[in-house]
This record gives sequence, C-alpha cells and structure tokens, in this order.
Amino acid sequence: MTDAILPCRLSICGLDELPAFAADGVTHVVSILDPDYPDPDAFADYAPHDRTVLRFDDVIEDSAFYQAPGHAEVSTILALGDRLAVEPVAHLLIHCHAGVSRSTAAAALLLAQRAPDQADRIFDIISTVRPKSWPNSRIVRLGDEELGLDGRLVAAMEAHHARVARSYPDLAALLSRGMRAHEVPVELRSG
Repeated sequence: MTDAILPCRLSICGLDELPAFAADGVTHVVSILDPDYPDPDAFADYAPHDRTVLRFDDVIEDSAFYQAPGHAEVSTILALGDRLAVEPVAHLLIHCHAGVSRSTAAAALLLAQRAPDQADRIFDIISTVRPKSWPNSRIVRLGDEELGLDGRLVAAMEAHHARVARSYPDLAALLSRGMRAHEVPVELRSG
C-alpha cells in the first residue's frame, strides 16, 4: 500500500509471512526480533536490500525477564525515517514475530514522523495494511514524546486499540489476560 504520507509501498508482516515477500521488490526492511531469536533465513532469498535490525521483546514495561523497547530503539526507528526521507525507497517491509505489535508501532512512528500534523490518520493507514494490529503502546508513547506530538499519536493509538478490540475480540481477550490488559478498553476486557 502507498499513501501520500509514505510515498512507497508499505508492508507489515510476521516471521512466517517473510517468504511471501522475497520476490516483491522489497528495498528496505525493518526487522524487529526477540533478543535471542536467530536471524530469519528467509532474507537469503530477497534481492539486495537495506535492513535495519532491532532486538527487543514485545513488552510495555521494564522487567528483569524481558528487554523492553526504549529511547535507543525509538531513536533508531526515527533515524531510519530520516534516511527514508532522502533515499529512494520502492517497498518498505516491517516485520516482527507476529506482525501485530512491534512492527505496527514502528510503522506508526515512521508515518507520524513524515506527517506529524496527521497523527489522527496514521492508524487508519496501519489498519489498511494490517487490519489485525495492536501497536506496542510503549513504542508509540516514546515516539510521541520524541516527535513532540503532545499525546496526539497516543490518543489515536488508543482509539485504534478500541476499534481493533471490537473487531477482533479474540485478540482483546488474549491481551486482557496478560501484562497488557490495561491497553484494552475496560468495557471490552474479558473476565
């Protein structure tokens, strides 16, 4: 999908979907992997491309057991956004483990960086590319701060979370039972 905000093709996927993009003209990749996860073999079948690799867990709070995203990771995403603004980009692929949380949050930051005055449209674009998406709220909050958006991107994300919770109650129920329950609107949480 292309949009005036991001004038290249944008794809978002999970690890199991990577082979499907090998012959799709991908020029730039953002790989978001768990800290100890091996590099995906699928990239051996891709044409030469620029690849940015980030390694952190899909969590929203610091923990002794998981590596949460922080300012360094958000800065890396935004530095890539600066490069994408001046490099020729035909097809940007962003992936994480499932293509639901970390990758969609990274995509939101890249879109908001290009069009900070359109924060309310960002998640509509994300929904078009990846309907079942639940952007990692920590990444979005940190990005909102770094971009000086005064909470506009966070508010748009929260509205997006509510829409997705209604459309995908199974995802809302799963999140309701874990560390991310507070991201699910109270009226949509499962017992």
